[in-house]
Amino acid sequence: MFYRPADGHGLPHNPFNAIIAPRPIGWISTRDGQGRDNIAPYSFFNGVAYVPPQVMFSSTGAKGDVDGTKDSMANIRETGVFCVNVVEFAAADAMNKSSATLPHGTDEFAHAGIEKAECEAIDCPRVANAPAALECRMTQIVQLEGATNFVCFGEVIGVHMRDDCVVDGRFDVTRYTPLSRLGYRDYTAVREVFEIIRPDD
Repeated sequence: MFYRPADGHGLPHNPFNAIIAPRPIGWISTRDGQGRDNIAPYSFFNGVAYVPPQVMFSSTGAKGDVDGTKDSMANIRETGVFCVNVVEFAAADAMNKSSATLPHGTDEFAHAGIEKAECEAIDCPRVANAPAALECRMTQIVQLEGATNFVCFGEVIGVHMRDDCVVDGRFDVTRYTPLSRLGYRDYTAVREVFEIIRPDD
């Protein structure tokens, strides 16, 4: 099968997200200029550089009570900072609850029953018991093709790692079972890890 996205795929559901899978979930926490906290999951998320460490996530929709985007992006525009919380399988229900479309200014931490803690280097909340959390300073927000498509880049200026996830000096993902996004309504849990040595190593 071949299709041109501009012409449509002709299938019952869009296959695009299912093709680009699995995707890590960036559970993005922010605080707006009035001190109101927000958290929401984004599966268009990844790391993009080592030195300095940098990440990105993209927001692809808009809410009626926010100017042309969603709460997370609006808050980052105001404050210039955000935190990426790693999502474990045990937090799947809370992560899903935090994706609800709620009025601007609503605290999704409270709505989803997520315990919060303060970040160290930025004025922003984080998920208290997340396996890891990346405190980020926004470096740029780029508008993509499409009226409500934006990508936010951030430099990681602080890193939290849960003590039980650090084993023999390595961050061990088998200690918490990462949750990843597939297509449609599908997710997967990472439970099998294997090593491949590069030819130049």
